[in-house]
Amino acid sequence: MVVSREKTPTAQETFLQMAQAAGLRGRLLITIGLLILIRFGIFIPIPGIDRTEFARAISDNSVLGFLDIFTGGGISTLGIFALGILPFINASIIMQLLTAAIPALEDLQKNEGEAGRRKISQITRYVAAGWSVIQSTAITIGLLRPYALGDPFWFVPETVLALTAGSMFVMWVSELITERGIGNGASLLIFVNIVASLPRTLGQTIDYAQTGGRQAAAQVGILLLVFLVMIVGVLVFVQEGTRRMCLLSQPVVKWDGSFTEKEPAIYPKTLLGGVMPIIFASAVLILPQSLAGFFRNDGAVSEVLVQVANALRPGTWVYVGVYSLLILFFSYFYASLIVNPEDVSKNLKKMGSSIPGLRPGEKTKQYLEGVLNRLTFLGAIFLSFVATVPTLVEGATGVTTFRGLGATSLLILVGVAIDTAKQIQTYVISQRYEGMIKQ
Repeated sequence: MVVSREKTPTAQETFLQMAQAAGLRGRLLITIGLLILIRFGIFIPIPGIDRTEFARAISDNSVLGFLDIFTGGGISTLGIFALGILPFINASIIMQLLTAAIPALEDLQKNEGEAGRRKISQITRYVAAGWSVIQSTAITIGLLRPYALGDPFWFVPETVLALTAGSMFVMWVSELITERGIGNGASLLIFVNIVASLPRTLGQTIDYAQTGGRQAAAQVGILLLVFLVMIVGVLVFVQEGTRRMCLLSQPVVKWDGSFTEKEPAIYPKTLLGGVMPIIFASAVLILPQSLAGFFRNDGAVSEVLVQVANALRPGTWVYVGVYSLLILFFSYFYASLIVNPEDVSKNLKKMGSSIPGLRPGEKTKQYLEGVLNRLTFLGAIFLSFVATVPTLVEGATGVTTFRGLGATSLLILVGVAIDTAKQIQTYVISQRYEGMIKQ
């Protein structure tokens, strides 16, 4: 909420600290090593499956192609990390909804401090484990069992166990990155998975532009230009945008006995949750598409799921509307978890500070709630606009090589890169202060 006024570290200082500071260097090495480990795990195969037939069956399946982006190719390669971090993200969504609905969980989060947050984290792990079992069972029975080579009776429990164990290992690695590395572990895993799919997607796009003539090249150029304008021109500036609110506070006495007035301010961000609302909204939209793909030939339920999946196909107006509403919902929900206006109001009162024209307490709380609600709404509208417009342009131009990657994945790439760079700069500033103290 409060932004430091210290000078932002230069690129030269940042790289120098990354090479020389043992603490920052260790965190970077841990992060890179764990991300490489997860990428190797993608290619550890699930035993007992006819891979040739499976690859032929899913080659034109757009639903699995979209899901494959977030798992880093785990589904197409049939690796033990095929579920990736998705069960943990779904569990986090479920726990956030339950926290708002169940008073006991809300009390754990708000009033029990660090101990309460650890309990919620532990419950989230249990929910992720249960969700992994459900999702791996659906994948095994609905997708993989027709291509089993061995005993079909033992194939299901063995595959479910392998997929669940792989998902739990990925979850543990993501928490390890968050705790001992740099950046948010779950976001970085999704980031790496998307980056891993870029060479193939770009290669297909270049081939399409070369073989389709001038019209295809123009279509690809228009689509890439829209991506660039939306991401650089809107997301970067909006994500960095803040609203400055000046504060009144007591004067500070200097060492020579003179007085000086502080000029404090609070800077609520336009996008408090960054790209997390987009990640959560994408995870929710993937669910009906996944179920439709897994149970495509299972009677009336399959027919309903297929209709829902077709309605939520990227590029349709229903998809745009539902996607925008989900982004709006998760923007407000995530903002309510990050900033509590009542706590901010109490902290300002304890520090002897106030917002000009407002009395400390309830009036300040109401004012902060209004400001945060307006900022969150503005940020959600920008996120929805940036996430859906390139998808509509993709449908209008007819360029299908980005299918499954699209604007959502590119927004996640930019957002995670910005957040990680900021955290590295924070460590550099802390190292700078440590050096000043030692001197």
